[in-house]
Amino acid sequence: MGYKFGYYDEICATVQMAACPLLGDNQVGYEPTCYARNIEVRNALIFQMATLIIDIIALFMTIIMIVHVRSKYTAVGRKEMVMVFYIYFVMIILDFITISGIIPISSVVYPYFVAGYLGLTSAMCWCLMLNGVVGFQWTEDGTAASLWTFRLTSLVIFGLMYFISIATFKEVGSFSKAHPIGLFIMYFIFNPFCLLVYVVLQVIVVVNTLDEYWPLGNISFALVFFVIGQVIQIFLSDKICEGIKHYVDGVFFGTICTLLSVMMVYKYWDSITKEDLEFSVDGKGNTWEVKELLNEDDEFAPYAGQAANTVGYQGVSFAQTNSQYGGQGFQQPHYQQQAGHGYQQQQQQAYAPY
Repeated sequence: MGYKFGYYDEICATVQMAACPLLGDNQVGYEPTCYARNIEVRNALIFQMATLIIDIIALFMTIIMIVHVRSKYTAVGRKEMVMVFYIYFVMIILDFITISGIIPISSVVYPYFVAGYLGLTSAMCWCLMLNGVVGFQWTEDGTAASLWTFRLTSLVIFGLMYFISIATFKEVGSFSKAHPIGLFIMYFIFNPFCLLVYVVLQVIVVVNTLDEYWPLGNISFALVFFVIGQVIQIFLSDKICEGIKHYVDGVFFGTICTLLSVMMVYKYWDSITKEDLEFSVDGKGNTWEVKELLNEDDEFAPYAGQAANTVGYQGVSFAQTNSQYGGQGFQQPHYQQQAGHGYQQQQQQAYAPY
């Protein structure tokens, strides 16, 4: 039959998507030609078991990323970026519920959970695109104006996708399950467009503002993983399913690629953001570091340049002493106690009064 713009029939015949049972011109919706095996747990069928394990791993990885982002207190765009991972976390939970069969397809609440999942996918892509604008300093990051712009606009995108999904499932007005053009445009055109804009903006930021181009590798891997995941799900899922004898299908590999893509986005953001040292806390002891030598004609030379070359008691140079600030600083030779007054006289001669 072939893929047609605005139609889900060929896509749903290839891959098992949460929205497919709610689409089509019949009561049962679209069914894939091949899907992963189910398992029975206490008289209940669990679908996509391998994918559910990846979802659980993704939840833990997302928590780790959220904690790390929140710990970079002075990083640029910290509060804006963490919103993306919050949305992704909730999206994983809804994906877990909808594809596992925890909520049966025949349930009256199933369409609303699917609509929520689809709404979060669009909201996440939109929020990520806005994070790409943060680097251009259109407004100061972390302020109320910036955060509420992210929150309100993401909420609008979520509400729009949610309404289109429910209207399509319920065939409200001109929306049709047989020809879900609005749902198709939002999911397969709007979402990738937002991601593409984010990637382009980040390339511009790296090229124009950073001294090194290594972060482009991270964002490139994120894009590659996302594209591979979508290609596997939409075009190769049935072939993989038949080749592996129904143990897994394209949804499994697509979920893995999506997780890897999100992790590389985090890695990219972490590589381009540095904490302000003025407010960071370092566990190491304070150390005095010589930046440059002073000229001998300088007024502070008797206390610096000349002192560094002065030979102390019994030929020991003061430059050989451990000149660190704190408890380990300026460790005098053990023979000072024996020399006593003589050592102090030579020290006074070495340092001329100012």
